[in-house]
Amino acid sequence: MKHLQTQAGHKAWLRITAIVIASFGPVFFLGSMPATAWPAAFTLDFLGWPLDGLQHYDSLSTRFLSALTGGFLMGWGVCVWLLRRWVYDAAPEGTRKAVLAGIITWFLFDSAGSAASGHPSNVFFNTLVLIIAVGPMWRPARAAETKPS
Repeated sequence: MKHLQTQAGHKAWLRITAIVIASFGPVFFLGSMPATAWPAAFTLDFLGWPLDGLQHYDSLSTRFLSALTGGFLMGWGVCVWLLRRWVYDAAPEGTRKAVLAGIITWFLFDSAGSAASGHPSNVFFNTLVLIIAVGPMWRPARAAETKPS
C-alpha cells in the first residue's frame, strides 16, 4: 500500500481513474440508439435504485442527452489517461490536483442533480465511484523511499 502513496503509485492509479471515468462512455453512447439502449437504461435503473424498470430510453431527447454524456465521459477518461502519460512526470502535483478537482466537481454536480431529480440513491453510488477514482490521490505523493545499498 505504501507504493500507492508515491508518485509512481499515483501515476499508476491514474490508469484506474481514467478507466473508471471512460467506462461509462460506451454505456451512454449505446443509449443513443434504440437497439442498444438497454445498458444505459439498466445503468440508470440501477443507479436510481431500486431496480424497478422505470428508466427507459423512449425519448429522442433522452437518447441525445445520452450521446452527449457518453462523449463527455469517454473524452474525460481519455484526457486523464493522457495527462498520466504526457504530463504527470513534468507536473505530478499539478496533474493530481487537476484530476482531483475534476472528480470532485463531477461528484458535487452529479450528486446534487441526482438528489434534485428524485434519485438520491445515486449519491451513494457516486460516493463509491469517487472513492475508487481518487484512490490514494487524496493526498500528495510522498517521496519515494530509497533502499540503502
